[in-house]
Amino acid sequence: MARPTTFVLVRHGATSTTGQVLPGRAPGLHLSEAGRAQAEAAAAAIARMRPRPRALYVSPLERAKETAAPIATALSLRAGVERGLNECDFGAWTGQRLTSLARRAEWRTVQHAPSSFRFPEGESFAEMQLRVWSTLERLAARHRGQSVVCVSHADPIKAAVTFALGVPLDLFQRTVVSPASLSVVTLSGAGPVVLCVNAGTLDRLGPS
Repeated sequence: MARPTTFVLVRHGATSTTGQVLPGRAPGLHLSEAGRAQAEAAAAAIARMRPRPRALYVSPLERAKETAAPIATALSLRAGVERGLNECDFGAWTGQRLTSLARRAEWRTVQHAPSSFRFPEGESFAEMQLRVWSTLERLAARHRGQSVVCVSHADPIKAAVTFALGVPLDLFQRTVVSPASLSVVTLSGAGPVVLCVNAGTLDRLGPS
């Protein structure tokens, strides 16, 4: 039986707005000092993995690229920009504070029935999930039997894990993907397997 392709899905490290603002695809958001330390720790953990990852892909946003940089150094790889790993397009909600959004009537739909929600002037959760999973399938075909690191964002990683588990998209908010955490999914002809979710963050339990 052919070896599966293993994806190490890394959320970017913390920024100055993590847990406070819905940053979306807004440019110019960089890692905080804590986020840079998280990225270095993630890189060290990934460098110890065997078999050693053979490829590295990253969302086009700055915070993801800055997280990927120490990983690229640790693995002696060049990070390829992959638009399919981009953050969800939050449209008109981009840049708004989470406390403000939580007061909106639509927030309950976002939390409890996301499959039916489209962000105003943006992407739907279903479109995001299809985009991310299609990207992983394409990369799996390119890197059959290899380990691949993908640096992305919380919602895309949660959507990929949910799909791999066969869990309805409406339940994807029950998954926590913390800054610089590692989630591992394999793809093969037999289907996807989830090896771990949100690893490397047990020093701080709970959403962030």
